[in-house]
This record gives sequence, structure tokens and C-alpha cells, in this order.
Amino acid sequence: MATTEAGFSAKDVMALRRKTGLGMMDCKKAMAQNNGDMAAAEQWLRTKLKGKMAGRTDRETGEGRIGIIVEGSSAAIVEIRTETDFTARNEEFVSMVLDITRLAMTHPAGPVRIDDEITRRIDDVRIKTAENVNFARGEKLEGGSFGTYLHHDGKRAAIIQLDGTADDDVLTGICQHIVAHVPPPVGIAESDVPADRLEQIRDDARREASDSGKPAEIVEKIAKGKVRKFLQQNTLLNQIYVKDPAGKTTVGTLLPAGVSITRFLSYTVGAD
Repeated sequence: MATTEAGFSAKDVMALRRKTGLGMMDCKKAMAQNNGDMAAAEQWLRTKLKGKMAGRTDRETGEGRIGIIVEGSSAAIVEIRTETDFTARNEEFVSMVLDITRLAMTHPAGPVRIDDEITRRIDDVRIKTAENVNFARGEKLEGGSFGTYLHHDGKRAAIIQLDGTADDDVLTGICQHIVAHVPPPVGIAESDVPADRLEQIRDDARREASDSGKPAEIVEKIAKGKVRKFLQQNTLLNQIYVKDPAGKTTVGTLLPAGVSITRFLSYTVGAD
């Protein structure tokens, strides 16, 4: 294949196009601007097109995908958002989310901070799709064992961290429960619910019962009942397991003796 005066061939342009996913004209111009240097041409395209993308960062990103990885006593969960479901289902987007989840595994425990490697991997997809793609959130967890669930569409996921171990099917089921239960759990147990929130529930119940003319001893019983019901409905261990057809099993009873959930995270794409 003939080489142009700039020192590159049509085959070189095609190679750059396959590597970047960009149009032939953009790739040819990049090669010409960089005297046939493939690496320099790729960087030139990245810089040029990233500048064009800067004006699109205010576009709404309500679609996306979640990634989860567990390796031994470490785990990571991330959410990457984009503009359309079409892009979120694209094989390259799915691959990028997995790559970023792997990168998150190299970070210290805690919220994942965007670094140059994560930015570069996101920019690869932003440039190719011309959509606003961004890192929404992520967390690296260390210690203990884990259970996970990622819904088939990649849009809902949960991870639990445990002190001890349990059967994988049980742990997956608890994660599915976290994703599916309405209302979603606000904590693992009563100790995770802020005291002022519980006191507010008591006060509201007392006021309502008093206003309806109930005697003082009944008012207190109603207030205690309201708090108990709130904890049953809103704390993970006390919730009725969604996969129990009889509606009697609580999540806490699924765990073997001596095993406890120390933390859980639940992600839904587009939710904070």
C-alpha cells in the first residue's frame, strides 16, 4: 500500500481508526498533523476531541452501569453514568466499567477518587460515543468476606461486608433483598438509625395519639409500636426477606450463628 508524503499509509489510518473508533477523516488529519506518528496522532485526537466534549458536560446522564469485583478480602463497586441506554449497553462501555472497577481495586479503602487512569479510560468512551460519560461514585472495601448482586441490566446492585462467612446463595439472596425491598434499608440494625430520627417518630406518634384523645399510657404504647414498626420495615436485619413466600423470615435469621453484616452498599444508576 502506498505511503503518502506525510510518511503514513491508508493502512496506518485504518489502524488508528480501529484503535480509536473515530472517523477516517479525523484519523487521517491526525496522522498528517503528526507526520505519521501513530502514538502522537492518538494523543492529538484525544486532546482535540476532549476539548469538544468539554461543552457537553452539562448534559444529563441518567443512564449507565454498575461494576462490582470481589477478590479475597477486598471488594469494589463503581457507578459510571452516560446519556443513553444505547451507550450503556454497548460492549465497549461495559468493558470500560469493568476496567474502572479493576482500577478501583488498586485504591485504598474508602470512596474511590478519580485519578488519571480512570479519567483516561472514561475519556476513551466519551470521545468515541460523543456522549457525556462520567464517574458517578465508587467505594473500595477491605476486610472480612463479601456477598454481591448485580442485576442483569447492570443498573442495580448491592454488596454486603461480613464478619465471618456464609453460603454464597444466602449472601446473594440478601443482596437481592437489599435491591428489591421497599422501602430500602436505611441501616443494618437499630444502632444504625440516628437517635433523633427515632425520637421524631416517637414525638409524632405521641402528638397524633394525644390529639385523638388517647390516655397517656396508650399514647406511650402507640409511640413504642410506631418505632418498632419503623425498625422492622427499615433496618436490614429486621426486614421480612423478600424471597420468603410465607412472609415470615427476617433477613437476620438467614445468617449463621456468629456471622454479622458490618456494612452494606446499594447502588441504583442515576440515584444519589
